[in-house]
Amino acid sequence: MSDTTTTTEAAPEADAKTRGLRKTRVGKVISNKMAKTAVIETVTRVPHPKFRKIIKQSKKFYAHDEENKAQVGDLVRIMETRPLSKLKRWRLVEVLKH
Repeated sequence: MSDTTTTTEAAPEADAKTRGLRKTRVGKVISNKMAKTAVIETVTRVPHPKFRKIIKQSKKFYAHDEENKAQVGDLVRIMETRPLSKLKRWRLVEVLKH
């Protein structure tokens, strides 16, 4: 008899390899009025195509927040996931700063 135990939990590295890499973003919560949903705004700095001046682009993401722990103004990290509703394709990973 061998004393090896098998677990159903895979290592995080192996799990990421089988599912592929998922995009993550850091942004600010601008609304949490919906049930289990937060609206996150991210700001990206990109050079203008013609003039090369750095400009800010903002984009809103609807993220699933199961425990409703994100408050307006919080800095949060979100991760891409399967479609959860018409607009929700992201989920809340952690609250970085209150």
